[in-house]
This record gives sequence, structure tokens and C-alpha cells, in this order.
Amino acid sequence: MKDTQEAIRQAIQTEKNAMNFYEIGAKQMKDKEAKRLFEQLAREEKEHALQFFRAYTGTDLGSFDEFIASPPQNEALWVNSIQKVIGPDFTEQKALEYAMEKETHLEKALRETAARITDPAIKEIFILNANETHNHYLTIESEYSRIMAMVDESDMDTFVRE
Repeated sequence: MKDTQEAIRQAIQTEKNAMNFYEIGAKQMKDKEAKRLFEQLAREEKEHALQFFRAYTGTDLGSFDEFIASPPQNEALWVNSIQKVIGPDFTEQKALEYAMEKETHLEKALRETAARITDPAIKEIFILNANETHNHYLTIESEYSRIMAMVDESDMDTFVRE
């Protein structure tokens, strides 16, 4: 049970780091749709953290609101990634590329952790979040295609036939 609770604690922190990543990135966005997407993803990451928080029996994080309001961990991989692209050379493209990379790694980690969890209710939380993380990747990929002026998935058949 201790290992499961530590996995949950780490998941809570990772989801908060992802939320902070998207909040910081959204503030840099000039493109309205990309900004809206990052704001939406930040809200969803907060909800993911809450799902894990509800399953956590530890008391070291304080209340959920206190934990979420705490400053970002600048050394965290998620936050560190977005800080690499902030500055005069910031582009939505770079931020979206980092987001896709981070979501891919997170989905894999969530699925690997779920495979080790024996408690069915906790396993379900990890699997649900892995599935939602996969959906984040697909949403970001679609936005990336738009930003890069790529062919939309809905136009792919038409484009390939022409």
C-alpha cells in the first residue's frame, strides 16, 4: 500500500507540473486558439490531479487548493521544458512540440504504473488518466497541424487522392 500511495503522490505532483506547464505556456501564446487549448489543458490537468488527490491518504500535501496554489517546481521536467522555449524566440510550434513529447511520456508512465497497481479502484484512476492523456496528445497534434498549416485529418483522403 505504501508503494501505491507513493505512486499516487507522484502522479499528483506530475499532474500539477503539467498544469503549470500549460498555464505558463498559455501566457506566452499569441495565437488565440493555441492559447485557448493550453488554458483548457491546464484545467484538465488540474482535474487529473484532483482525481489522484482524492485517492491519496497522505497528509503532507495540505488541502488540494493549497497544493494547487503552490508555486511551480522550476526543476520539474514539465516546467523546465516550457521555460526552455520562453523568451524572444518563443513559438507556439515549439511549445506544442514539447507538449506532445511530455504527453507521450506521461501516458506511458501512467500505463506502466497502472500495470503494477493491484487495487482495482486505484488502477482505474491511472488507466482513466492515461486515456485522457492520450486524448490530450491527439488534441495537441491537431492544433500543431493547424499551426503548421498542415493538412487537416478530415481533408486527408481528399488530399491523398488529388
